[in-house]
Amino acid sequence: MATALENLNMKKVIAAVVFILLGLYLSSIVPSIEIAWVSAILLLTIFLFAFEIVEVDVAAVTVMVVLGLTGLFFTYMGLSAPLVEPKNLFNGFAGNAVMSIVAVMIIGAGLDKTGLMTKVAGFILKVGGNSEARVIPIVSGTVGIISSFMQNVGAAALFLPVVSRISSRTGLPMSRLLMPMGFTAILGGTVTMVGSSPLILLNDLILTSNSALPKDVTPMETFSIFSVTPIGLALISVGILYFVIAGRFVLPKNKSESTDGQSAVNYIKDTYGADYNVYEIKVLEDSPMVGKNVLEVEREYKMRLVAICAGQRGEPIWPHRETQITAGQTLGVICANRAVNALEASANIEATTELTTFSDLLVASKGGIAEVVIPPSSSLIGKTSVEVWMRKTYGLAVLAIHRGGETYREGDGVRDLPLQAGDTLVGHIMWDALDRLSKDTKNFVVVTTEYPHEETRPHKLGFAVLFFAIALSLVLFSDLRLSISLLVGAMGMVLSGVLSMDEAYEAVSWKTVFLLASLIPLGFAVESSGTAAWIADATLALMGDAPIWVIQAAIAVLATFFTLVMSNVGATVLLVPLAVNIAIGAGADPAVFALTVAIATSNSFLIPTHQVNALIMGPGGYRVPDFIKAGGIMTILFLVVSLTMLNIVF
Repeated sequence: MATALENLNMKKVIAAVVFILLGLYLSSIVPSIEIAWVSAILLLTIFLFAFEIVEVDVAAVTVMVVLGLTGLFFTYMGLSAPLVEPKNLFNGFAGNAVMSIVAVMIIGAGLDKTGLMTKVAGFILKVGGNSEARVIPIVSGTVGIISSFMQNVGAAALFLPVVSRISSRTGLPMSRLLMPMGFTAILGGTVTMVGSSPLILLNDLILTSNSALPKDVTPMETFSIFSVTPIGLALISVGILYFVIAGRFVLPKNKSESTDGQSAVNYIKDTYGADYNVYEIKVLEDSPMVGKNVLEVEREYKMRLVAICAGQRGEPIWPHRETQITAGQTLGVICANRAVNALEASANIEATTELTTFSDLLVASKGGIAEVVIPPSSSLIGKTSVEVWMRKTYGLAVLAIHRGGETYREGDGVRDLPLQAGDTLVGHIMWDALDRLSKDTKNFVVVTTEYPHEETRPHKLGFAVLFFAIALSLVLFSDLRLSISLLVGAMGMVLSGVLSMDEAYEAVSWKTVFLLASLIPLGFAVESSGTAAWIADATLALMGDAPIWVIQAAIAVLATFFTLVMSNVGATVLLVPLAVNIAIGAGADPAVFALTVAIATSNSFLIPTHQVNALIMGPGGYRVPDFIKAGGIMTILFLVVSLTMLNIVF
């Protein structure tokens, strides 16, 4: 592990040197000092994003702060004025795009709170039956349409438990359903102008670009909500057909993922190769366990201690890792059979699978084995289970971690593994604690759904649908700004009790908000400094007299590459001004070229860097080669279909 870390750090150092040399070279050929500084900040942004030096939102805020500091040091930098005026630096936080995204997230959470997703799962099971060829189109098509009106990672997160339930009841492997669902969630973001962050942002970027257009160029018109619908529907249709026809060849099949007719423990045994059982263990007087705490015992004997009872009349308790073991205690543990055999041989204990002391506490109606996925937004990423006190804080006793096609179990140091986005945590938890985790959507996506838990608010479904319809009607049939129209729906759900205000706050991905708002000043600097125009002229000179469709295709490929190594929002902010200037120089429609960028930034299937792909990687048991295999063909199909439809529609 140390060698791998050293190699990674060496790559970052080499990349930093390359970027510095590239920056020095650009400074020698650019036509002005303003363009030189903006180019340097652009390179810094790309470096921070591509090599994940810090979290993407931290990188974006850092870049915004750097732009703000030019207001203090611009005279020392050889500039006549700051790259971005300080009074305009935070305009992105009050922008139409940012508030629209906030409202969409709240509306999506409101629809989920009413139990609408459960009804959708029931309908899919009723119509699709057990046929993969029927379930995939229904699941993927439904997710695609939902994703067209909310953030795609939100749609995928909502449907992850739905797919798990369908897999459990039909016997279809999760790996055969999750990738089509995830890919279509991404494609669904191209169906409307509110389906993805780049498309929400596009109209604001167009208005910004209009202010910098030459006087002889007609200002671009903004796009209506359904301007891109034919393109998005074509992409969804092709994506679904691709998996229906070629899914048997490109999708991995893990038969052990089926949970049909199995108990939770048997499911865990089959899926993760973990031979777990629940045991009661009585600690005898001379046991070497006596005097040790829970964490020491668990690590030494490779088991999970989930309950302790002191003596025959004592009350069972939930232990934390510093709880001391004493003679005469009865322990409730979850471990493999071989671990119990080793315990009986060396630790002087008596073990049995017949639960008497914990017959009520560990009954299946109160707790059991659950699967939980770490989403890209989780604050637990980079931390270990021990560091966050997973059992004490969240009630989850981690038994295994499934990551990148491999399962790490007791004995592999699962509690000392830094958590990553897409990790599937398998552990014992009480159902009320799991219900609390299901509400903490920032840190967890609960895959296990078949457990007794708090009911949603089905009696509020009418209000949720009503205010969603009102918001959509205002978007379609009024002149209100998009953000105001969507906020009407969001606040309607809060005022009607579909969501509490705290739940509305929790529904918002503040990481996305800060990422988007912090990059908007950079886009303004790229445009106003002349950097976009200079890059456009250089690109046109390099391409010569190539046909317009070739130039458009080159922009789409460039946007596809950028979105694989950085956020789609960042790629859009950086490339839209460039595309507009290239279009003007080539005599093409700049609005269409800008739209090409905003759509192409959804072409993120080749590697699991997109938030949706990171989310489904663990539950589906996918590895990077699985994405390359299935996503490589999808990437080419996306480029061909989107460029063809763009030229047909516009």
